[in-house]
Amino acid sequence: MKLIHTADWHLGRALYGRKRYDEQGAFLDWLLATLSAEHADALIIAGDIFDSGNPPNRAQALYYDFLCRAAATTCRHIIITAGNHDSPTFLDAPRELLRALNIHIIGSAGSPVDETLLLRAPDGSVEAICCAVPYLRERDIRSVDAGESGDDKARKLLEGIRAHYAATIAHAETLRATHGADIPLIATGHLFAAGGSTTDGDGTRDLYIGSLAHVPADAFPATIDYLALGHLHRPQTVGGDPTRRYSGAPLAFGFGEAGQEKSLTLVTFAGRRPHISTLAIPCWQTLVRIHGDWPAIKNRLHDLAASTAPVWLEIEYDGAEHIADLRERLQQQTEGTLLDILRIKNNRITARVLAQDHAAERLDDLDPNDVFSRCLDAHNIPAEQRPDLHAAYRQILTDIREADNNAE
Repeated sequence: MKLIHTADWHLGRALYGRKRYDEQGAFLDWLLATLSAEHADALIIAGDIFDSGNPPNRAQALYYDFLCRAAATTCRHIIITAGNHDSPTFLDAPRELLRALNIHIIGSAGSPVDETLLLRAPDGSVEAICCAVPYLRERDIRSVDAGESGDDKARKLLEGIRAHYAATIAHAETLRATHGADIPLIATGHLFAAGGSTTDGDGTRDLYIGSLAHVPADAFPATIDYLALGHLHRPQTVGGDPTRRYSGAPLAFGFGEAGQEKSLTLVTFAGRRPHISTLAIPCWQTLVRIHGDWPAIKNRLHDLAASTAPVWLEIEYDGAEHIADLRERLQQQTEGTLLDILRIKNNRITARVLAQDHAAERLDDLDPNDVFSRCLDAHNIPAEQRPDLHAAYRQILTDIREADNNAE
């Protein structure tokens, strides 16, 4: 049996206002071709199919179009579990209809019976068992007691995750004893395993309050033959065990991931023994982060200007010279090219805004309205002008958020 494992599509996600539907559509086309080329029997999507619980119409169209086309390939089983960005109710709504296409959706955490799937070969025999565990919300796995401490919460949370996996795998083991001891047992999860790594700016959210998110490797029963994980966007294993793996996200979601090779995981079973490899995912949009003083930035832009494909840029200026017209200079350097600057960080102005009495702060720690107020202070804007400027700024933020939420 051959399985493809992917996760964290985040359909509908934008990068600094730039829509990414073309890239997401290109990835889904490539994945469809890969399913056919590899003659995959099963596809697992381990959570965060969408970037929000109420995805835009165009994101939904990409999703359902892919499922219809994938169901028409030789891939016999498609297993989809919810992530922390997904709405369990939204994913579950068409579950019964999609089941007719051998598409199995587990949006909400349920009982071991609900989450355990028997994957059947064309002759009707069971070729694999999948414990399709979605993102486990706190209300799914622990009770809340008055007066409990943070340590109590952490302990009960991890106990709940362990108990959920133990019960689900135990049920799967009883089924394996009935259908054949050599049948592979696959499990899914959407969580932050201890030792996992993230990349600056990749958008990975903390799953639980405080430092409760990291699940130890021994929380997953040893009888799992392959554990398909989602949530972390960098491809990686858990504790060095190749059978416990994050496929990673198919696209770079932040400039910290610029140049990072994306992949999905291909698992071929010989009985219960998995052979695991990765398939590199093409890059459809180049991201480049430029950091340095003005001569270094200018030289790098000059080198990139010859690009024959669009390049999205993040530029971080940290030279000693105070450059008030940095944006204008950058526009002049990129005019007439395929270079598109999505973000500019002027560290000289940032340092001035934060000021000496806020030296311990970082820009990313501040609320956007606080930053705007600091900017007004730094540029000595008269008090009588500030109410209108604040109102205009708040309206801009609202318009941006609404545009992202309603984008097609």
